[in-house]
Amino acid sequence: MTLKAAFIGLGAMGAPMAGHLHTKGLLAAVANRSQAKADALAAELGVAAPSLADIAASCDVIALCVSADADVIGVVEALVPTLKQGAIVIDHSTVAPATATKAARMIAEAGGAFLDAPVSGGVEGAKNGKLSVMVGGDADVLERARPALEAYGARITHMGKVGSGQATKAVNQVLVAGIAHAVTEGLALGEALGLDADRLIPTLAAGAAGNWFLDKRGATMLRNEFSVGFKLALLHKDLGIVRGIATEAGTDRTIIEQSLADFSELMSQGYGDDDISALIRLKRPS
Repeated sequence: MTLKAAFIGLGAMGAPMAGHLHTKGLLAAVANRSQAKADALAAELGVAAPSLADIAASCDVIALCVSADADVIGVVEALVPTLKQGAIVIDHSTVAPATATKAARMIAEAGGAFLDAPVSGGVEGAKNGKLSVMVGGDADVLERARPALEAYGARITHMGKVGSGQATKAVNQVLVAGIAHAVTEGLALGEALGLDADRLIPTLAAGAAGNWFLDKRGATMLRNEFSVGFKLALLHKDLGIVRGIATEAGTDRTIIEQSLADFSELMSQGYGDDDISALIRLKRPS
């Protein structure tokens, strides 16, 4: 039986993810905080843009990708009164593991199942359907949801119980922040030394310093183009969650704390909507 899926949260990541579900013939409905945005995408894809209550009552798989913990709980609260028995709610947002556990409990009490499944791969990964999906929850629920996840996931990994997906994403965001620091600081040095970016970046990428961020953002940041990807204000939000997780775990927080301070500074300067590569603004000579 073909799954009937819905997608809630149609931002830079969510809209293309919903589009991939549509391409696979699975998408029945979309929703967004702004109804106008939902109506526009629904008209483009030829699907419905109903209330969350209607989505809950009619869909087998309900995926969401929203901004904050409170948003996730708010969506879940709107779904549970009419949730179809056996429906699977998949949360692709980046939130605290405790939020995932709370949402899972609420969905289970309503007769459904829950997966916390944050993603990595950037806006490009969402557009290309090549995201890495880190999943927490029951393995059998994941297998039931797999056809939907495969619409936009190049790698789908079961990490363990509910909350494990968010724990994995916390590790991911520390690495993202650290790599961003290294690449922006290095390229600011190269820029200051007068090195040709068209030669520098592919040379670095071909060696031990090669990485996704350098490849995807190196050239654009040196051209002062900062509207290409993941907003730094969102990474700042994520790292606030990660700080709490790392504090509880007792691990070092050097990168986390430096990143929070730097992104806060950029946000205070009005750059919160810039891609995280805007970190190079603080690495250049003052």
